[in-house]
Amino acid sequence: MLHWLQGFVLPSATCQSDYDRLAYEILFEDLDRNGDGVVDIWELRDGLQNWNASFGGDSEQKILHAADANADSGLDFEEFVQYLQDHEKKMKLAFKSLDKNNDGMIDASEIVAAVKSLGIHISLAQANDILKSMDSDGSMTIDWDEWRDYFFLHPAKNINEIIRFWKHSTIVDIGESISIPDEFTEQEKKSGEWWKRLVAAGIASAIARTCTAPLDRLKVMMQVRKSKMNKVRLVNEFKQMIKEGGLFSLWRGNGVNVFKIAPETALKIGAYEQYKKFLSFDDANLGVLQRFIAGSMAGATSQTCIYPMEVIKTRLILGKTGQYSGILDCGRKLLKTEGIQVFCKGYVPNLIGIVPYAGLDLAIFELLKNYWLEHYSVNSVNPGIAIVLGCSTLSHTCGQLASFPLNLVRTRMQAAIREKETIPMLQLIKEIYIKEGKRGFFRGLTPNVLKLLPAVGIGSVAFELMKLIFGLT
Repeated sequence: MLHWLQGFVLPSATCQSDYDRLAYEILFEDLDRNGDGVVDIWELRDGLQNWNASFGGDSEQKILHAADANADSGLDFEEFVQYLQDHEKKMKLAFKSLDKNNDGMIDASEIVAAVKSLGIHISLAQANDILKSMDSDGSMTIDWDEWRDYFFLHPAKNINEIIRFWKHSTIVDIGESISIPDEFTEQEKKSGEWWKRLVAAGIASAIARTCTAPLDRLKVMMQVRKSKMNKVRLVNEFKQMIKEGGLFSLWRGNGVNVFKIAPETALKIGAYEQYKKFLSFDDANLGVLQRFIAGSMAGATSQTCIYPMEVIKTRLILGKTGQYSGILDCGRKLLKTEGIQVFCKGYVPNLIGIVPYAGLDLAIFELLKNYWLEHYSVNSVNPGIAIVLGCSTLSHTCGQLASFPLNLVRTRMQAAIREKETIPMLQLIKEIYIKEGKRGFFRGLTPNVLKLLPAVGIGSVAFELMKLIFGLT
């Protein structure tokens, strides 16, 4: 349907600065199946699928939302023309941002450089595969006409939107506080968009943590159990918690878990930016190893500053009904009965756990990303939300498996109520191995894994909703 228009009518107008009105009229009539003078979302969807199937499943919704000036759920001809003219200007800016040597052509090396600026690393072969999807004359370079024809009905507004899909985004924190933080582009920093993203992500993180808080509390409860309780069923544990403190006791400790999102995120991202500067050379883009080191150091910095809240969270989760009236009451009672050192219990295993978690999380995500790009990327670097969520879930799971024994040791040390119960980390590890065996280090892993997929899904959906509310793309 649109293929002949893309190959014949539109190139005939390339001698002008913009497509002429005749080309727009022909395209509009081709989209307007029923000839009523309005292109609705169904007609737009059919047209986009014929134009280029790689644009994504929600492209028609984005275009309609951007172009429908009178909000009547359809595009008349004037709205259609205005949208295409505005969109062409944005695509011209995107083309110029890629064309670093200003020769009017985009080659594979410029694709690699642009993608690398967002922390994404692809090979020249992968960049050539991307070029092939847009190259109509076989030159292995893209001129403005080819770029415009390919992205003519693509809803992306700039080059960052086109290639940002493979950023290893951990901006939505699902409760594991040792992941490598998100990176912001220079454009996001200059425009002030970064702080909106942080606020939106903070709200999404709070929603995700709250929805999965019962499983988080169950994990902590199981981690401190002795070996004779290792056959307890999850359902029975939930029933026991409800019997002891009512339904709302399942969310005990969630308040401090949500409260620490803001300071923890701010400290982590601020430290990450500083460590990246220390590790970079002549403002060069950092590779995976440098990002891992910077992220691990940033995680260690933020955890050091907010660690007392981690201890308070554990004690609130393990506390009996009425034992503490809130976060401040818990902190005050711990300080009075156990001294200032109580807020450092479990700090060492928590700090050590950052390396295996962050390392595996980032490494496996990069591995899965590169595998997809190598074997399935035939049109662009956009993998789709399902692929990104799948890769993120698998990488988070592997990171948690690697760090979970240290997480359990940390929780046991935090739960030690009296000074005489506090034992060195290595001695505690030895006791767990002797009394409970290897399986003892993974007590509570089941509810921790069960919460991962819903936490990632809920957090991602909530983040997308928050982006709409804050006017983010």
